[in-house]
Amino acid sequence: MDISKLKGIGKVRVEALQKAGYTDSDQLLYRFPKEYVDYDLRTPVGKLHSGQKAVFLARIKKTSMARFKGRIVTYATVFDETGEIVCVWFNQPYRAKQLEIGDTLLFSGLITRNKGKIEAMSPKTLPRDTHGIQPVYAPLCDIPGKTYASLVEQAYQNAGDLHDPLPEDLLQRFSLPSYAGALYAVHFPDSPEQLALALKRLSFEDMLLFRIVMRRMHESAGLGRALKANMTVIQPFIDSLPFKLTGAQSRVLNQCLSDMESDTPMARLVEGDVGCGKTVIAFALLYCAFENGCQGAMMAPTEVLAQQHYAEAKKLLEPLGVKVVRLIGAVKGKERKETLAALADGSADVVIGTHALITESVDYKHLGLIVTDEQHRFGVRQRTALERKGKTAPHTLVMSATPIPRTMALVLYGDMEVSVVDELPPGRKPVTTRVVPEDKRKGMYSFIGAAVAQGQQVYVVCPLVEESEVFDAMSATQTCLDMQKALPNTRIELLHGKMKSEEKDRILEDFAAHKSDILVSTTVIEVGVNVPNATIMVIEDAERFGLAQLHQLRGRVGRGDQQSWCFLMADPSERMRTMCSTNDGFVIAQKDLELRGPGDVMGVRQSGMADEHLIALAGDPVLMEEVGLACDRIFADPDSKESRRLIDYARTEMDKRGLIVARN
Repeated sequence: MDISKLKGIGKVRVEALQKAGYTDSDQLLYRFPKEYVDYDLRTPVGKLHSGQKAVFLARIKKTSMARFKGRIVTYATVFDETGEIVCVWFNQPYRAKQLEIGDTLLFSGLITRNKGKIEAMSPKTLPRDTHGIQPVYAPLCDIPGKTYASLVEQAYQNAGDLHDPLPEDLLQRFSLPSYAGALYAVHFPDSPEQLALALKRLSFEDMLLFRIVMRRMHESAGLGRALKANMTVIQPFIDSLPFKLTGAQSRVLNQCLSDMESDTPMARLVEGDVGCGKTVIAFALLYCAFENGCQGAMMAPTEVLAQQHYAEAKKLLEPLGVKVVRLIGAVKGKERKETLAALADGSADVVIGTHALITESVDYKHLGLIVTDEQHRFGVRQRTALERKGKTAPHTLVMSATPIPRTMALVLYGDMEVSVVDELPPGRKPVTTRVVPEDKRKGMYSFIGAAVAQGQQVYVVCPLVEESEVFDAMSATQTCLDMQKALPNTRIELLHGKMKSEEKDRILEDFAAHKSDILVSTTVIEVGVNVPNATIMVIEDAERFGLAQLHQLRGRVGRGDQQSWCFLMADPSERMRTMCSTNDGFVIAQKDLELRGPGDVMGVRQSGMADEHLIALAGDPVLMEEVGLACDRIFADPDSKESRRLIDYARTEMDKRGLIVARN
């Protein structure tokens, strides 16, 4: 059905949908709910906790209204036999008339913390006898989720033939429902079991198509260039280092060199906690490429990190005759023109940069090695775009300081080999982590003041830039003011994402040069700052961060030989105990995956760095194993009619989603 014939949307919304690429009603069915609310899955009030999206049955005890920063706020204290909670609504004065004292209602919403007490923020209220599973759709083109749900219902009633892309024998082997059946259950689930099976079916297809394309890319990447790659070749670089490589660095370096000796392009992921020495491995491989007459490119997610790598590469590589250039947004005019020319004519051996490295204006004479740092922030498409810059398929090294469980690595990197640098350089001490409740803040400030007096530096990280009337999170701005009052003799700088990049860079450079003692910041410092003199990390409202992110932030300290500390401003909880009990990033990443889900762990819901459906699969190792078996079966006979059809469909579908940049 033409989308303009659907009931419930006017001409303006129809035009907006068409502009967004939605022209027929079937397309609405392929956009799944963002989440589900199971009204039968209820939590006792006494067991509600901050950060939880919950459904709870409670009786209204009292109501009130107030004004806050020009807004009308409605409060309702509700309770059951296990405890009570305050529900808060902003600018909804009609709520007071709906809430009769003594009534029992079903509430559904986000639980937050305010001044040490939990609250339900703008919860939905429903009759107590409400049951079943309700899909929740994200708004699209200003169409509210509720209206979108009615459009989906119309779309299904008028759906054409829903062709199943997976062969019947594959569905039977893994006990999966048909595509049409799964699609119906995703939008109109009758039970949690039916919904789980439908999501498994659609997830299975998503992951299978992705794995097929990644495998095809590896097989058809074309021959790379086999390099002379061994420790003898890179010995001049190793001898020039002011330190000795750790056993883990040597092991991983040998694995990479072995890969590069083959004409099958290296595709290796190197994982390791902050400070383990991954960058030195990358520089050694860039030197190896140089010794073989090839160019190397290193791509970092931020200009600050790219600039840091550039300065280090010049210091370590240029004395050995390697010409190092940079290509970031700040490189303009004559320098940019000269850099592009040097890459095109081969006079530049190594280039360090950001996503600028993959723009159309950049040509390489003989690109032989690509290194991408913090790869999950780019996504498959950007990596493959850089790979296409080589005349032959270049060797590829991916580095990540974010520990990634194996199942998730398969989603993000396809079938890359994985190496782990699991040893810190000698002299590095584990960061001591402590949970600090609010009533101990004054003592923590005294500790910070004493550390600063001894010449040490401090990070303070906050989840928000400015105060929010919805969340009582400490803002960077307010925290900076509070710390200036508490520690008047210290030099405190404020840094947040709303600042211009030039200002952010200046503040970070000043902190690195010890022109300030305390840096109060949002999570902008999570990646790309190396200040060995920083020994204390304070994380405000730590419960608002995931474990993987807390671990990444903690990695900003402990980079020198002094004892370092991480203070988590939060109430004790299982998550906070995990942070205090281990410095092992892989243990923490696995726990985060269990507690929060893979989409949150990788930041996909915020950054849009990869297909959210794919990321959501990474927490299910059984599903991943089944997909691997199915993929092996297809490639056991890739020339059969069924396999060719599925391989062609996979490439078309993944390209349509913008996940893959295939070679011509």
